Amino acid sequence: MKYLIDYIRTIRAWSLVLFISVVLSQGQVNSLSPAVAHWKTLSNQEKETFVYSYLVQVYETHKELEESQGYGEITQWYFNNRAETVYGIFDRMHENKINLSEMVKWIDEYYSHGEYANSPFFDALVFALRFSEASGSTMWEKYENLKFDKIKPGEG
Repeated sequence: MKYLIDYIRTIRAWSLVLFISVVLSQGQVNSLSPAVAHWKTLSNQEKETFVYSYLVQVYETHKELEESQGYGEITQWYFNNRAETVYGIFDRMHENKINLSEMVKWIDEYYSHGEYANSPFFDALVFALRFSEASGSTMWEKYENLKFDKIKPGEG
């Protein structure tokens, strides 16, 4: 039970860090976003924990919206713009089609490009999902296959 309470506190702390990072980074155009700066300081294991915590937080937020707001516009918007992708990631993880270490690799790749330095974490997550599902064994093959809409989940 102690671990569950610690886990919930960790998720809430990460959620607060993400929220503050997003709010603070909106006024900064040419600097590295605090969320990305934080991401770059983490070890691979910590990044996996960060990704999993983010996924769980989105899931829990969606469930809380369903309970408190019903299935109205805000709940539908949240599902379409956040939760649906996260549910897809959980499904693929359950089916062993992707894993957290692979997601971390693609998020690192996303943030290694300067033009994405201030992009929201969710954008990096979507990038990671698309590339982890793309066919091809190299980054270039995956890029070419995505470019020409040849996504073949489970291959590559």
